[in-house]
Amino acid sequence: MPDPSNTKTYPVAEAVRAQAALRDLAGLGPEMFPVQAFIGMISDEIETLRSQGHTDEEIARTIQSHSDISLTAKDIAENYASPEQRHGPHS
Repeated sequence: MPDPSNTKTYPVAEAVRAQAALRDLAGLGPEMFPVQAFIGMISDEIETLRSQGHTDEEIARTIQSHSDISLTAKDIAENYASPEQRHGPHS
């Protein structure tokens, strides 16, 4: 079994840069995510922000003001992936 303390980790920005370079080398355009998949990917962050008292409106505004992604609070509410959906049931 691998030792988690020796596991390499990489920041998401570096992973995205590497993937973009590989897609460019392969002659592929940028990877596109449907709303459901994107919100599923950021559901850990949404869960944390909600637990800190942030609303889905605030979360949607933050996403919109820091990217070209246009989401609504309704999009977040309808596509949020619960911890069970993201990680499976805990034993």
